Amino acid sequence: MLEFLNTGGPALWVIFALSVILTTVVIWKLWHLSRLGVWRRTGIEDALGYMAQNDMTQAQAVLFKRRHLRARFAKATLNAIKDTSLDLRASREECERIGKTTLLSAHSGLRAIELIASIAPLVGLLGTVLGMIDAFQALQDSGAQADPAALAGGIWEALLTTAAGMAVAIPATIALSWFESILTGLQGDFNDIATRLFARVNKA
Repeated sequence: MLEFLNTGGPALWVIFALSVILTTVVIWKLWHLSRLGVWRRTGIEDALGYMAQNDMTQAQAVLFKRRHLRARFAKATLNAIKDTSLDLRASREECERIGKTTLLSAHSGLRAIELIASIAPLVGLLGTVLGMIDAFQALQDSGAQADPAALAGGIWEALLTTAAGMAVAIPATIALSWFESILTGLQGDFNDIATRLFARVNKA
């Protein structure tokens, strides 16, 4: 491994460091989303069912037992609806504020993945350009005694960094897209929960 990294030069070491950071952030993000309960929906439909029966107390009791994000958002929305100091418009604005704040916390860490996906290919390209410069300088210095095999060796070593940069950027892009799709679904569920809860209030 050390020999391989030294072959690619400083750029390959930077890309290796980015790959380590990427792996760490992805593992942490999986743990973070799991801890927030992004994949859990238990209790939501039961609470909405009690809301349909105008039983706010029972709806809150069902949600009180749940700690995942959707349940926490639903509880906050119910509290905003029950708050007599807020009119319906103010309750909606409070609900929107809570949703945005919750989603912002769930998005933490994605910027780092996006940054790695963007700069890893650029670092690889920089390493390749610098390696090609060295290879052609060596070719110029050798003059008529140029060895094609040595030139080819210098070129493939230079191209290592481009390949490594892409090898890091591709999984980073895939991970970023996957996490964003999960959070987009979460946002859609928040909108659905809020719409259904306020619809019950309007009917009441």
